[in-house]
Amino acid sequence: MEDAGVLPQLLDGLAQAAEAEERRRWAQRCARALELEGIAASLNSELVWFSDDTSARLEDAQFTLGQGPGLAPDFDQVPYQVADLGQELDERWPQFAAEARRLGVRAVFVWPLRAGAARFGTLTGYRSRPGPLTGRQAHDGLRVADVLAGQLLAWRPGAEAAHGGRGAAGAVEVHRIEVYQAAGVLSHRLGVAVDEALVRLRAQAYAADRPVTDVAHDILRELPP
Repeated sequence: MEDAGVLPQLLDGLAQAAEAEERRRWAQRCARALELEGIAASLNSELVWFSDDTSARLEDAQFTLGQGPGLAPDFDQVPYQVADLGQELDERWPQFAAEARRLGVRAVFVWPLRAGAARFGTLTGYRSRPGPLTGRQAHDGLRVADVLAGQLLAWRPGAEAAHGGRGAAGAVEVHRIEVYQAAGVLSHRLGVAVDEALVRLRAQAYAADRPVTDVAHDILRELPP
C-alpha cells in the first residue's frame, strides 16, 4: 500500500508529470494512496484518464450500458459509495453490476470532478473487496479529484489524442472519438438518428462482449480509403 503521507507530494507532482510513463506511475500511486486498486476519470461520457485496464473497462461498461453509479445525475453523498455490489445495485443497475462483478470488482466509489459548484465529470475508484471508505480516504479522494479537475480543465486535445482505441494508462487522451464517428457512419448507413445509431452501437458491443471502442474501430476500418 502507498503511504498516505505521500499524497501531498503526489498532488504537487501532477503538473510536472509531463511524460506518459510519469503520468502512468502517478495514476497508479494515487490509487494506492487512496487504498484503491484503480481509478479513472471521465468528462461527461468521455473516458480521458485511467490507472489500469480494469478501471478503464468499468468506465467502458457504464458508457456501453448507459447505467452505473458514475452516471447518477446527482450525488446524495460525496463520494458516492457502492460499498458492496449486492442486491441494491442489482436492482438499480443490473447489467452494470453483473459486468463489474465479472471484472472482479466488489466496491465502487465516485467523486465529482467540478469547477465551483458545477460538476463536469467523475473520478471513479474500485476495489476487489467490499467495504466503505474511511473518512480519510473519502477526503483524500476529493483532493485528488479537485487537483485532477484543474489539470483536465486546462487540457486541450492535441498530439496525445488516442487513435485506434483506448490509449495508455495515465495518459490524458480522447478515447471515444471513434465511437461518435462510427455512430455517424451507422446513422447514414441505417437511415436513423445519430442518437439511435449510438444506442445500436452500444448494444452491438454488449452482445459481442467487446469494448465499444473496438466495435467502432471495426466499423471505421470498413470504410473505403
